Amino acid sequence: MKSAFRIATLALVFGALTGAAQAQLKKSDTVVKAEAKADKIAADGSQVVTVTLTIDKGWHLYANPVGNGDLEDNRVAVSVASKNKLQDVKVDYPAGTVVKDKTLGDYKIYEGVVTVKATVRRAQGDKEPLDVTVKVQACSKSQCLPSATLKLNVP
Repeated sequence: MKSAFRIATLALVFGALTGAAQAQLKKSDTVVKAEAKADKIAADGSQVVTVTLTIDKGWHLYANPVGNGDLEDNRVAVSVASKNKLQDVKVDYPAGTVVKDKTLGDYKIYEGVVTVKATVRRAQGDKEPLDVTVKVQACSKSQCLPSATLKLNVP
């Protein structure tokens, strides 16, 4: 009987530890959703891609530019690629909101819904789908989740 009790207790403890470990493996893409839409390709080959990030309440992303050298690796980064090489890609990020932090120094964040615009210039006749990659790291006031890379395809 004691042996069965010990096994049951160990199973409960192991289950609790496994659940805690799974909770710690939660990544930033669980609190950030991304969508991408592309305008029609203009006569000059330019095309605007709009990326909308929706960040769960209580979480934030580090803006780009973040305004703090220690946090540069954590900032939102959007890239656009195509099967055919793009001639130019220019990404315009919103300014972000300044956070005054006595320990880390000031930095900028995004909260709520954020729109990032990328303008690409395609080779003449290129109509291939675009691959949009968004790197994010979400943080709350008490924790930061591991970064995540969101991959989107825009026809």
